[in-house]
Amino acid sequence: MVGQDKKGGLARSRLAQDVDPFLAKAGVSVGFDQRLAPQDLAGSLAHARMLGAAGLISPEESRLLVEGLTQLAQDIKDPTWVWDPDLEDVHMNLEKALTDRIGPVGAKLHTARSRNDQVALDERLYLRQVIGQIGQELWELRSALAQKAQQAGSAPMPGYTHLQRAQPILLAHHLLAYGQVLKRDSARLRDLKARLKEMPLGSGALAGTGLPIKPELVAQELSFPELAANSLDAVSSRDLILEFLAFGAILMTNLSRLAEDMVLWLSTEFGVAELPDSLTTSSSMMPQKKNPDGAELIRGKAGRAIGNLVALLTVVKGLPMAYNRDLQEDKEPFFDTVDTLGLVLPLATKMVEGLRFNLAKLRSMADDPYVAATDLADHLVRRGLPFRVAHQQVGALVAFCVEKNIALRDVEAATLAEFCPEAEANILKELTLEAILAARDKTPGGVAPRQVAARVQEALAEVAEEKNQTLAGESV
Repeated sequence: MVGQDKKGGLARSRLAQDVDPFLAKAGVSVGFDQRLAPQDLAGSLAHARMLGAAGLISPEESRLLVEGLTQLAQDIKDPTWVWDPDLEDVHMNLEKALTDRIGPVGAKLHTARSRNDQVALDERLYLRQVIGQIGQELWELRSALAQKAQQAGSAPMPGYTHLQRAQPILLAHHLLAYGQVLKRDSARLRDLKARLKEMPLGSGALAGTGLPIKPELVAQELSFPELAANSLDAVSSRDLILEFLAFGAILMTNLSRLAEDMVLWLSTEFGVAELPDSLTTSSSMMPQKKNPDGAELIRGKAGRAIGNLVALLTVVKGLPMAYNRDLQEDKEPFFDTVDTLGLVLPLATKMVEGLRFNLAKLRSMADDPYVAATDLADHLVRRGLPFRVAHQQVGALVAFCVEKNIALRDVEAATLAEFCPEAEANILKELTLEAILAARDKTPGGVAPRQVAARVQEALAEVAEEKNQTLAGESV
């Protein structure tokens, strides 16, 4: 092929010696960037049509390029297709295959472009596709959480701080908390999509091209609303991929927290939930085990996503402006996070859907012997005490109950009056689990059943609306 040899991919031009084998091996990226082949061909098709429209090649040459690229797009779907590492990357492999198919005119495809702006375009096209796929999978998980919260109804559970029982909440409230977290993750993904507006092809190696191209035609065919405003930035910036990796790291961190809750719920010590056998594993040695490996793997894979972000941040942080070969290292962490999310999100959705809660045990745990402590302090505040004084009095009363091994609700009126003189005599009988939950009705985010039921309906409505937007092509 014109412009290529088998001793380093591209012809050596002004260099008199063959490339060193170790340098050649270090420069090979086709083993992983072959995944960009569909995007590379889509960009090449638009570029070939533009070259013809701009008069840089003849109409016949443009037609040959388009026909050859169209057939090549089908050929590479064949699982027996072989990528040649001697040609370095996906771009040169496809160009060589095209030239082998249609002859020397294939070499004209590279007119007015560089691999620098070519790969920048490929990555934007791929990222746009990925955002759509992951956005859909993230929506499915949020939908599963909303539906599971609806199924939970007004079932109570203990709320925890420091992994110690704190105050009663509703199971639906806990599930909706993760729904809120993932709603923000979806928003981050939409924000990234909004920044994928600029089409970089035409930026050349770094300074654009002196040939009379019509980049707006390429942008129109590939659905980019804008052209790149700066050629240096267009070919060398990877902040869009960094933003995706940051999204992936945050999302995986959030999913790791959900996974950790699942591990606790499924443990023998908590014993408040169960998964179907198909979503658990057994032990190779202990036949009684039913292990939550899915949750543990989600938790563990968060480290991959975090590491991928740090890896690319480290690559980019010291680079001067314009393209540097270091940027070849952007793809493996990028693709790994894509693959990790593509595995983890459906798994997390299946696990949420498969959770079966022991509502009776959760209620028993929520109705802790000292569950009324905070509300008793609030009662004393309403009776005129400063909260710090009320806190001290109730704390002393709880310490007494712990010493005597009695529940707060069973404290006699005389004892209550001794520790909390301003308290009404029958207040502890009134502070039932239902009353405590119902009292948290002062803010939309409280755990009162009325508020939680409203938030469940809002969550269901939100995911339903986003589904409609997705079907209409308006969302991620």
